[in-house]
Amino acid sequence: MTISNLKEPNTYLYQQVINLITEMRINGTLQTGQKLPSLRNLSTSLSVSIPTVKQAYIELERQGVILAKPKSGYFLRQHNKSEQPKKARLPTKPIAVSRQQLIEDVFKSIHQPHNLALGVANPVAALPITKTLNRTMRRIMSVMGDKAMHYGPVAGYEPLRRQLAFSYLEYALPLAPDDIIITNGAQEALNIALQCVAKPGDVIAVESPCYFGILELIENLGMLALEVPICPEDGLTLKDVEKAIAKHPVKACIFSSTIANPMGCELTDEAKQQIVELLENKDIPLIEDDVYGDLYFTEKRGSPAQKYSKKGLVITCSSFSKTAAPAYRIGWIASQKFSQKCAQIKRALSCSSSHMNQITLFEFIRTGDYERYLTQLRSVLLTNKARMRNILQQLLGDSVRISDPKGGAVLWLEFDKSINSADVFQLALQHNISVSPGTLFSPSNRYQHCIRLSYGLPWNEQIEAGLKVFTDICLKKLPAHK
Repeated sequence: MTISNLKEPNTYLYQQVINLITEMRINGTLQTGQKLPSLRNLSTSLSVSIPTVKQAYIELERQGVILAKPKSGYFLRQHNKSEQPKKARLPTKPIAVSRQQLIEDVFKSIHQPHNLALGVANPVAALPITKTLNRTMRRIMSVMGDKAMHYGPVAGYEPLRRQLAFSYLEYALPLAPDDIIITNGAQEALNIALQCVAKPGDVIAVESPCYFGILELIENLGMLALEVPICPEDGLTLKDVEKAIAKHPVKACIFSSTIANPMGCELTDEAKQQIVELLENKDIPLIEDDVYGDLYFTEKRGSPAQKYSKKGLVITCSSFSKTAAPAYRIGWIASQKFSQKCAQIKRALSCSSSHMNQITLFEFIRTGDYERYLTQLRSVLLTNKARMRNILQQLLGDSVRISDPKGGAVLWLEFDKSINSADVFQLALQHNISVSPGTLFSPSNRYQHCIRLSYGLPWNEQIEAGLKVFTDICLKKLPAHK
């Protein structure tokens, strides 16, 4: 090992040490039970300080990767990989959605200040960027004065749209600024996209499990949801999508283009291309939800599905809510074919989005701060994921299947079918802990024995104590522990 191994830009040195040891475990260089180099030896080999190596070893111990033995050193622990949740079956028919009451209950619990919010997917909370954004906004206010507070164009702040269009060039996707429509978050973007391609009564194919906000949109628009099950490791399969559209009159699809919520699985670029080709051969539009695309844990970001569109039937929806500023409510739609219609619907819905917030985010991107922040945020989220999975595995053992997300900020837990996640939700609330019951993520009452937990939080002792209380509640609900 040499210092050349530790030259990852914008990544803390101790995290680079962690990444190196993790890679050596995966490729077999380090074996279970093998003693790791001493703090001094590894420090010398990598030309980093002893405290840096010590910090890395402490974090690896916290994640359950290594074990510290007094007076002996650090040793690689056996990798206890929990089973992934099972893939659901294709449903027999599309159904009307009815999830609003449960969603209201969950949102009320999330916004209680005394609750530990394990139920909300808010990755930015793990590494707030508030101070930087505030400085940027103050600078803009001092330069622009009252103009910064005026209404902006319906389509959005042109420099920001230009910047977003430029970012898609990385994927050989030649979008123009006029192909980008700024929205009030991704939820409004999805709403507008749905109204562009479907009407009340139409069948919309969605992933299963599916983000409950999409299900609520379908419910409010009077449409029907058809669940297409996803694999916990690889996401959607071409075979399942093909079966769904062959058996049912699917008018449009809403799928995660890279990282799915809540499963955290990653759809490969090859799979995206196959699915887009299949849908466009049937003239079925695809709305891609790409809000988690930048929060990948793999070597590189997946391409937007729109890259593979030949008929322009793919509409990309994304936002800065998961990657910078949830409260700014700035999202966007990217589409060459539907941009004009999207702008018309946007004007009718909300006229325009916050001009001030758009300018602030543009400056945040322009200075390079955004890309540097994303690198750090991904690192923190990856660490939090490892910590939470280790704690849950230690406390729940074989009584649960836990997802191993390739990005994003949530875990998906699958218990024995004797557990009712709605009951666990209510019991956890009594202890000031908020979780997301699995039934939220299906229009057909699937996943009653599943729960979504978020690791998108600043890690502290309160989280570890809350996880202990949560797992105690779950264990008491299992038959073997009653």
